Parts: sequence; C-alpha cells; structure tokens
Amino acid sequence: MFDNLTTKFQKVFRHLKGHGKLTEENIQEALREVRLALLEADVHYKVAKDFVKTIAQRAVGQEVMGSLTPGQQVIKIVNEALTDLMGGTAVPLDLTGPPPQVIVLVGLQGSGKTTTAGKLAFHLSKNKRRPCLVPADVYRPAAIDQLTTLAGQLKMPVYPSSSDQKPEHIVRDAVSFARQHQCDTLIVDTAGRLHIDQELMDELKRIEAVVKPQEMLLVADAMTGQDAVRVASSFHEALHITGVVLTKLDGDARGGAALSIKAVTGCPIKFVGVGEKLDALEVFHPDRMSSRILGMGDVLTIIEKAQDAFDEREAEEMARKFKEDSFTLEDFRDQLRQVKKLGSLESILKMLPGMGIMKELKKMEVDEKALVRTEAIINSMTRQERQNAGIINASRKRRIARGSGTTVQEVNQLLRSYNDARRMMRQMMGGGKATKKGKKKKKKRVKAFFPF
Repeated sequence: MFDNLTTKFQKVFRHLKGHGKLTEENIQEALREVRLALLEADVHYKVAKDFVKTIAQRAVGQEVMGSLTPGQQVIKIVNEALTDLMGGTAVPLDLTGPPPQVIVLVGLQGSGKTTTAGKLAFHLSKNKRRPCLVPADVYRPAAIDQLTTLAGQLKMPVYPSSSDQKPEHIVRDAVSFARQHQCDTLIVDTAGRLHIDQELMDELKRIEAVVKPQEMLLVADAMTGQDAVRVASSFHEALHITGVVLTKLDGDARGGAALSIKAVTGCPIKFVGVGEKLDALEVFHPDRMSSRILGMGDVLTIIEKAQDAFDEREAEEMARKFKEDSFTLEDFRDQLRQVKKLGSLESILKMLPGMGIMKELKKMEVDEKALVRTEAIINSMTRQERQNAGIINASRKRRIARGSGTTVQEVNQLLRSYNDARRMMRQMMGGGKATKKGKKKKKKRVKAFFPF
C-alpha cells in the first residue's frame, strides 16, 4: 500500500544526504516534496500541512543544522513525526471489568465487519481468551450464516440469532448466552448500510445503550482512501467509537486513510487487516508502520510472526536432527509448512530493512505456488522414500512426478535443495568447509528451486 510513498520519501532523503550542510532553503525544498508525496498518497490536506509544519519547526533548528549527519537527522525527525501522526504507540483493547466484555463492530456495508469479527475472535483466542460471536446483522442475506460458518471453522460458540429478531434484543440475550458458555468476550457483528443514515445510527445507539460495550470498533475499508476518514468522523460524532480496524491494508490503495484517521478523528487505529485468511489481522503499531513507510523495515513484526509460527520444542528437535544428520524429507516438508505460516514471501521481504524500495524486489517474481508444489512432491513419496531419500531412483522419480503433477526436473531440484540444506547444516554444526566452487553450485541450485 505504501510503496509509492516510500519511494517518494527515499528520493527526498537521498537528495538531502547529497548536501554536505543543510540550509533553510534546501530543507524547505525537501519539505515541499514531502507535502506533495503525502497529498498524492491521499492524506487529508490539513493533516499534510500540519505534518510538514511540524517537521519544518524542528528541522531548521540547531538539532539538524549542527549535526554531522544532517540528512540522517531529518530522517529521524520524519520518522518520529509519522509515528506521532498515527498515534504514537499501539493502543490495546480495553477488556477490563467483569466478563463478558463486549466488543461491538460497526461500519458501512462491504467494509469487512463479518470477516473482521472472525479474525478478531481468532486473535483473542491466541491470547488465551474465550470469545463468543454474535450475528446481529438481520438485514443482509446470509450474514448470520456467514458468521456462524466462521465460528464453526474456529470452533467457537456463536449465539443462534435469527433474522426476525431485533438487533438490540439479540445482543441483550447474547450476554446471558456467553455467561452460560463461560465466554469472557462477546464480539458483536452489526448491520451496515451503503451510506450513513439516521436509521443506522439509531439502531447502533440502541445496541450501545443495552450492552454498554467496552469497545466499539469502527471497521473501515482502507481502499476507500479519504472517504474512510469521512466515515470515521461521522461515526465518531454519533457514537462512542473507541478505535478503528482498517481493513484491506494489503491492497493497492495509497495509504492516506492510515495516516489521516487518528489526526482527524482522534480515534486510534487498533488493528489492520492484511489478508483474507482468519489469521491476517495485526495489532497496529504506529512506530513499526512509520519504519515500513520510510523503507527501514519492520523486524519486530517478523520476529513476532516467527514466534507464533515456530514451536520452541520443535525447533530444539530440529536442531538435534541436524546435529545427528537425521534430517529427513518429512522434516523438510514440516519446515516449509512453518514458513508458509509467516504469510506471503513478498510481504515478509518488504518487512526487511531496505527491501521495500529496492528495484530488484519490484522486478522479482515471487512464485508462492512453488512451496505448494514442493509439498505436493514430498506428499507423493512413500514413507520409506521420505525417510531415506537415497533410495529414490529414476523410476521412483517418474512415479513421484506423475503423482504430484510436476516434472522429473522439479523432483530433482527438490532433492538437490534438500541435500544442499543437509550439507549446509552439517557445516554449521561443525562439519567440513565448503569450497568456493561448491558454494557457487549450491547457490545456483537454490536459486533454481526456490520461488525468488
């Protein structure tokens, strides 16, 4: 989403670094470019104006002028200003008080409320809470069925509402239902409209009056740009909105909503949707988002994803197998499955410092299906072949290729990559050193097999 903005900022910073000493004149010139970049990213014009003014006040002072690295000092100032613009720090959900705590999701039709309800339930369950889902949208066809299906996938309780009930009655009865099922959190999916109207607001006010929710989260579509900010302002004026969930942040919108909502409405962004799967919901960290926008990566998020994806005991067991040289193709497959849990390879690469703006990355074609083909090849093998790859001869390779819908060449590439991985780990565990020629061959093999 922020690729274009990142590129523009990087261009400005490179220009500043080219000056041995900064003057008020070249700083003002750079800030004009920054303001233009923000406006092109669909940031609210008042927000862009105030943002540039804040940077200007700090950049023309002694803090920058007297610095040995003025260009880097300006980057630091912009980073801090962007972080403050988006809220400063992550704002957690307020789940204090006697259970069940109630979270009501509101927003326009099509913003992704129902899917967000499922994602939020999954997120809370990972944090050792027991949520209950409440379908209170009695107008949209199949809305109740959709949330009920999501609850079934998550194996979580769902209140059995029906379209002939009033939404405020559904929510009231759902509180008793949650207590009976020992749930500590109630997630309410409300109805939306194609536009903001008094009927919608009155209904939401009645729901708010009945359950007095700890959290009333506005679900806004980031793809709508400045319209998302306008919607947030309208809901905030009519209701007690405590935070925003910005959906579709993985899309190709320009990112203005993420940069403007907090400044315009005062409501913090608490979560962002970064995909269609139920685990594609992230806590919004303004400092990390600022770091991504400026091309400095987001290593902390990668670490958190890795901690969720990789089990500590499994990692220790894998290290033992590497040490004993008993790493099998089954273990190789398990490692690939763990990698897939981190998300798309392209999204992970963009979180690495500097990777988001590299021209090489833009030219790179990331083949996500390569991991699927690899798993299919290993699954087509017999258990004996997975345990001992050395027995796989030409006839077995042909059978494996047919069974996995791949070619013998792809089977050979997989086996070479597997053997290279084993050889590399033997060296890391204290084995022999690889020659330069061997390293070069190995690099070519890995490049030929892996999706980038």
